[in-house]
Amino acid sequence: TVFNSLNHDMTLTEFKFIWYMEYSHRMWGRVVGLAYILPAAYFWRKGWLSRPMKGCVLALCGLVCFQGLLGWYMVKSGLEEKPDSYDIPRVSQYRLAAHLGSALVLYSASLWTGLSLLLPRHKLPETRQLLRLRQFAHGTTALIFLTALSGAFVAGLDAGLVYNSFPKMGERWIPDDLLAFSPVLRNIFENPTTVQFDHRILGIASFTAVTALYIFSRKIPLPRRTRMAVTSLLAVACMQ
Repeated sequence: TVFNSLNHDMTLTEFKFIWYMEYSHRMWGRVVGLAYILPAAYFWRKGWLSRPMKGCVLALCGLVCFQGLLGWYMVKSGLEEKPDSYDIPRVSQYRLAAHLGSALVLYSASLWTGLSLLLPRHKLPETRQLLRLRQFAHGTTALIFLTALSGAFVAGLDAGLVYNSFPKMGERWIPDDLLAFSPVLRNIFENPTTVQFDHRILGIASFTAVTALYIFSRKIPLPRRTRMAVTSLLAVACMQ
């Protein structure tokens, strides 16, 4: 059914290419799972983990398993028959966003845990400026996370194919079909035009927030490592 609905002229070589991409992704995910679970079991058995670290390791291993489960749940949605629908077969954009969001949380938690063990924490005086910088950084992190999730909705709906001009969408700043679906809330998650529009706005907002965070950080005396992190964040935002 999928073959008749999409890419019915695909050759066997072309099919093998996308099949191996999917297969490699699954195998890589399983390797990642083993890279978490096997060393964790070994360190646990050796008694090298403190009580707080045991909780952290269990949480990370649980996230790995949950990530794999979400991946299966996501792929399953692309194989389900949709009655009375002639749409192109694709996975659910909701499940795709959940899978991506879970991966980001897992990666961030792993990186945070690793750096906490490798690098000593700086003890800085809790000034008002430092507190504001920390709050600003947390807010920027949340905004970037939301922008990435909106990108999953763009991918899940093929919303990137709707408009390919920037900064305008076609000939307009705000497209006519922005709120074409009813109820209005449905547009945010299911209208390709609205999904692309939101992703653009969130992307611009994220870049602006990162730039403002960098400028604000320059006014505060910070350790070299922290200053390098903020500068690297701005460089990656520009490249993105």
